[in-house]
Amino acid sequence: MIEIQNISKDYGNKLAVKDLNLTLHEGEVFGLLGPNGAGKSTTIKMITGILNPTKGDVIIDGHSITQDALEAKRCFSFVSDTPDMFLGMTGIDYLSFLASVYKIDQKQFISKVEELSVEFAMKDALPDMIINYSHGMRQKIFIIGSLLHDPKNWILDEPLTGLDPDAAFKVKNYMRKMAENGKTVLFSTHVLDVAEKICDRVGIIAHGELKFAGTLTELREKEQVTEGDLEGLFLNLTR
Repeated sequence: MIEIQNISKDYGNKLAVKDLNLTLHEGEVFGLLGPNGAGKSTTIKMITGILNPTKGDVIIDGHSITQDALEAKRCFSFVSDTPDMFLGMTGIDYLSFLASVYKIDQKQFISKVEELSVEFAMKDALPDMIINYSHGMRQKIFIIGSLLHDPKNWILDEPLTGLDPDAAFKVKNYMRKMAENGKTVLFSTHVLDVAEKICDRVGIIAHGELKFAGTLTELREKEQVTEGDLEGLFLNLTR
C-alpha cells in the first residue's frame, strides 16, 4: 500500500505539485493521468525517492520514503520514463546487479530471467550492451528488471512509450495480474484509452493539483453525466 501524505514540490517560485494526498490500495491498478507538464513525473519521483518533497511524506508498506528510504525502496520496483541508464552494462549484468541489490536467490533469478526474457523477446539480447539497444529494448530490459523480485508495489512512469504492441500488451497483462495477486500498481500516462481499459481507479492531475481520484463511475457522477468516455471527462477537468 502507498500513502501519499500532503506532498508538495516547488522549484523556487514554481510550484510543480501542491498538497497532494492519495492512498493506493493493495489489489488495484491506479492510473495517474494528466497532460504534459501537469506534475505526474514529479509526483512519481517523489514517491520513489528520486526527488525529496518540499513538504509531506510518502509511506510505502509502513516505511517513510523520507525517513526510512532504504526499507521503503525495498518494497517497490520502478520503471522510469527515460530508459537511458546503465548504458555501460550488458543486459544480463544489469539484471544480475538488481538480483544482488534485492538479494534474489540464484535459482529464482535464473528462472525469472528465463521466463521474462522469453516473454519479452529479449533472451538473445541479454549478452549485448544496453547502449546498443533500441529505445524499446531498453524499456523492456528495465521492465524485466523491475519484475525480478516480485515486488509488492509496481510503479511505472509512462511505461508503454516506445514499446511495440506485443510488449505493451504484455505489460498491461502484468499490471492486471499483479493487482489480482494483491499487489499495488501505479502508473502514469496520458494515453487515456489504456487507463480506461485497465485501471480500477484513476487520479487526474493538472497544474500540480489532484483534481479527482476514484473510479470512472464516480467521475461520471461528479461531472453529472450518465455516459461519456474518459477523454471527454479528462478534458473537462484539465482545461
